[in-house]
Amino acid sequence: MAIQLHNPATIAPPFSCYSHGASAPAGACWLYVSGQVGITPEGHVPDDPAKQIALAWDNLLAVLADAGMSVTDLVKVEGFITRPEMVPLYRQEREKRFAGHAAATTMVIVAGLAEPNLLVEIQVVAAR
Repeated sequence: MAIQLHNPATIAPPFSCYSHGASAPAGACWLYVSGQVGITPEGHVPDDPAKQIALAWDNLLAVLADAGMSVTDLVKVEGFITRPEMVPLYRQEREKRFAGHAAATTMVIVAGLAEPNLLVEIQVVAAR
């Protein structure tokens, strides 16, 4: 089952690699992934924002793989970052991980996350 991406010509195009909407066919298997953060399997949180973003994506893709899914099954991605200067880093890593797939996406700059050393959190909905 393929995810269908929606970018109507009647509205402005997306600012970067994402789609305005995404839908899954009837009967799809849905996966809701809790927010994934930039933490190693050993529980270490690096200080470097770029490393945290990469780890958050690693963790997210591991959950997808555990469910037999991949990035092309992503329907909706919600990213939360704590610093405005992280926007280019986040977009660059997201586009690298999307590898051409452009799910519906939201990115929000927040005052903080559950732990003060966390700089990024990514939650998704996937379907296949």
